[in-house]
This record gives sequence, structure tokens and C-alpha cells, in this order.
Amino acid sequence: MPIRQLSETIVNQIAAGEVIERPASVVKELVENALDAGARRVEIATAGGGLQLIRVTDDGSGMDEGDLALAIGRHCTSKLSDDIHDIRSLGFRGEALPSIGSIARLTIRSRTREGDGAEIVVEGGRVSPVRPAAANPGTMVEVRDLFFATPARLKFMKSERAETAAISEMVKRIAIAFPHVRFTLSGPDRTTLDLAAASDDAAGQRERIAQVMGREFSDNALEIRAERTDVRLSGHASIPSFTRANALQQYVYVNGRPVRDKMLAGAIRGAYADVLPRDRHAVTALFVDIEPALVDVNVHPAKADVRFRDPGLVRGLMVGAIRQVLGSAGIRASTSAASSMAEMFRAPPPRLSPGFDAATSFQRPLDTGFAEAAQSVFAGTIASADLRAGLPEPALEALAQPLGAARAQVHENYIIAQTDRSLIIVDQHAAHERLVYEALKTALHSKPLPAQMLLLPEIVDLSEDDAARLAGQAETLARFGLAIERFGPGAIAVRETPSMLGEMDVQQLVRDLADEIADNDTVETLTARLHHIAATMACHGSVRSGRRLKADEMNALLRQMEATPGSATCNHGRPTYVELKLADIERLFGRR
Repeated sequence: MPIRQLSETIVNQIAAGEVIERPASVVKELVENALDAGARRVEIATAGGGLQLIRVTDDGSGMDEGDLALAIGRHCTSKLSDDIHDIRSLGFRGEALPSIGSIARLTIRSRTREGDGAEIVVEGGRVSPVRPAAANPGTMVEVRDLFFATPARLKFMKSERAETAAISEMVKRIAIAFPHVRFTLSGPDRTTLDLAAASDDAAGQRERIAQVMGREFSDNALEIRAERTDVRLSGHASIPSFTRANALQQYVYVNGRPVRDKMLAGAIRGAYADVLPRDRHAVTALFVDIEPALVDVNVHPAKADVRFRDPGLVRGLMVGAIRQVLGSAGIRASTSAASSMAEMFRAPPPRLSPGFDAATSFQRPLDTGFAEAAQSVFAGTIASADLRAGLPEPALEALAQPLGAARAQVHENYIIAQTDRSLIIVDQHAAHERLVYEALKTALHSKPLPAQMLLLPEIVDLSEDDAARLAGQAETLARFGLAIERFGPGAIAVRETPSMLGEMDVQQLVRDLADEIADNDTVETLTARLHHIAATMACHGSVRSGRRLKADEMNALLRQMEATPGSATCNHGRPTYVELKLADIERLFGRR
């Protein structure tokens, strides 16, 4: 078959296959165009999950007739200079509008503040001439019958509800990065979402995050601020006891652009590795600001992925900043845990049993005057029901501590503590397990680990690149008890291994380390294995369930928890304590 030049329509439809995956992709491209135009108000309307209608209206700078004619041409953009490495806008490829016009019915109506309105229509790749039209300052882009020109794509769409939800998620994801812009999302297929504009500063950022992610996240989040070389990190990350079952609420932005990057997601997971179970995920809203020349956003047609010139620097900054904030935040329980606990305590409404007899019910009217005889049982002295009746009252200083003073131990595993405004229940085994684990980790990193010399060196064959990368990390690995050296081309000789690991598969460990260094330029695999051994030792060496503790021992455990970073969760990510505020207790009994 001879080679031939594809038509403009076919070229645009091929590009649409990369850029326009689903209706939410159209919304993303159009909203980004509005923001790049300086809009302060963006209104989105949809119908049929976005397949029937998508309309985006903004109050940005608008376009004149000449710009409208160019806007629907491939690789026509006002956002890119002659330097592809200096990208300071959300969009820059100039592919979205022609791609949408090739597979849908596209109408663009726009007006600058000084000029007259104009309109252009594109239907399945066929372009109509620009014509005058009445319009407000700004731009309105309407997309109808998405994929009508490529009906095979419709077979791969999800349900209308799923596509509607994807559009909502996309708008929220973009809105977090632009708190000074008002976003409105409406239509017959959804409930209206209205995100009011806030100030363009840290306070406005917090307000927008609360609008999108809920006040509960704001109440259980820690502020992140860090900077290293040309990279700045800001935003919020949840405390370890506030998690989700998936990573959908991990919002990460690079220069204001929402991204789903594997390296950044791995950095978040690594930062929480010691405090979350494998099936739970932190909630984050993190913003990475970096010089445009140090990041490549042109590696994915939909601009969902990015590539950093120095990924190790960015990853290290993110992991270190989150861990530092988690460590310095002190002990803190999730507010959602208290709400769940209070809900469990609520008594069900009383129900009459089948054998209810009004004549013998304790609620029947008294039949003997004021029932002095019935009341006489209360005349004597009654023993106190307070288990602490014979114990001295705790000092006010202890009640003012975050975990208060121990008052009792129940089921030989749970410590009941009291502060001046709450009740606290502590899992003694989980709490002591975290304390022992942190002590072991401190010992691991304070000095070089003991190593055991192999009788015969283990030779591991690798590629030349992997061997060179491993040799470059030899000094770091030696601190953890792993002694390696080059052994000819593409080979590594392992002479010592960490004593803590005992018998192990040296070949697999070295290959895993080589893969990790190639991906992230780190040696976290070895560190993770050592931490796993420390966690196992902590689990078996901590206070066991079923052991009775004296009051002094319980209080000492509480004070240690307050002084230990990350002690709100155990090594497996489970909470070590729950806190029930006095106000919550009073609501349980109808006092509030």
C-alpha cells in the first residue's frame, strides 16, 4: 500500500484519541483554557454525563474574529513562546479545540472587552466561517454530541452516572489550585456545585480545600511548607489516623497543574510507610513549585504526567517534609474516630417486648401514696460506684497533658485516661509497640549497623549500568551493614550483609536495590527491610495484651506516647488510642 498524507480531519481524530479520553477530558481542556485566559468566574454545564452537552463559560480576556479562526487549527496557541522549556500556562499544545471539533459539534462564541462578539462552528471536522454574534466579554465553548463522528468510542464510555462523577472530580481537582476563581458546575444530570471565590493566599487556599475536601480534612490535616534549592513544597497532609481506602483524595499539583505522577504518589506512600497499613491511604493537597526549565510537562498528551530533571530532589523534599511535620505535630487523634465512637455508644430506641404487661411494668403509676416503703431501700449508705474511690485524685498538671491521667485498666488491655476536657481509651499493646519500634529505628540510624561477613562473597551479575549505580551507593549501603564492591564488568561482590536480616536471598536484595536506585536514586528497599525486622521485634517485645499495669506504669506509658513522634498509630497503622470529647459525651446523654 503506498504512503499517503492523512486528511486534516483524520489527523485531528487521531489526536482526539490521545487527548479526549472521556467527557471529563473535554471539561479539563476547556476549563484550563478559561484559566489561562485570566478568568475569575468559570461556569460549567453538562447533560447526559457530558456526552450530550458540555458548556464552559468564562469571563476571561476573550478572542476576536482572527483569533477564533486560528483557535480551531492544530498547533495554534497564544501560550507558548519559542522556548518549549519555558511553559508557564496550563495548556500549550494547541490540540484540544481542533480535536474536540473533529469528533463533536463544537460552537465557540467570544468577545474581547473592547471588541464585538463573534462565533465559529465546527461539526465533525467541518469548519463554518466566523460570523458576528452577541456575546458577553469572555468566551463560551459548547460541545454537543461528543463522539458522534467516531461512534465506536461510545462503546467504551461508562454509565452516565460514572461520567458525571468523573466530571465533578475533574472540576474539583482543578478548583483546588485556583482559590481566587469561582467555579459553578450544574446541569440536569447532577446537583449544582458552587465553589465561591476566596482570596489568593494561604488563607484562601485553606478555604478552598475545605470547600472541596470537607471541613473534616481541614480539622485533621497538617500544614506542609518546605523548600530545597529551586523546589518549593506547600499544602496540607492528613494525620496518620485520618485515611481513606484509596488514593483518589491525594491531590498533587506541579506549578498549579493537577498531575497523577507515579513518582510523587510513591513519595507520599513512602512518607507514610511507617504509620499507615498497606490498604489505607493518606489524604493530601500538595503543591510543588519549580522552575519550568526543571520539569517537563510535555511527556503526556493529556499533560497528566510530568518528568523532573532531578526526581530524587523532589522525592526527597516531599518525603522529608511530610515526615518532619508528622514527627513534630505531637500526638493527635482523628476527629472522625470520636464521631464513630459516639455513634456506637448511641442506644437504640426502646422496643416493647412481646410479653410486655402494663400491670407489672416498672413504669406503671405508684399505688401506695408516695411509696415511702419503696423508696426506703435508698435510705442507707450506698457504696460508691467509682472504682477510683480509694485512689488519690490526679494532679491538675496531669489532666492538662494531651493524654491526661490514667484512671483505670479494663479487660487487661485498655487504659482509661481522663483529661480536663475528654475521655481517652488507649490500646496498651499497640501503644507500647510503637514506642519500642521508634526506639529501635533510632538505634538503627544513630550508628553503622552490625554486619556479618560471608564465608564466600556472593557474586551478583547485573547490567553495567546497574552495577555502576550500586557501586556509587556503596558508602550508604555500608552504613546499613551491606558491604559491596565491583567485581569485573557488570558484576557486584557482596562481602557482608546486615546481621539483623539473618539468612537472606542476597541476589534478590541486590537486584531490588538496583531497580530502586534506577527508579528513584534511593536505597529505601534495604531500609524498608531493616524497618520490617525492627517492627517484628517491637511487636514481640512490647507489653502484651492481658498484662495488668499499675497506675504509675500506665501514666509512664502515656507520657512516653506524648513524647514519641507517630505514636497515634502502631507499626501496622492501627490507632493506638481514641479520644471522646466531653461535649460528645454530654450529647450522648442529651445534655447538649
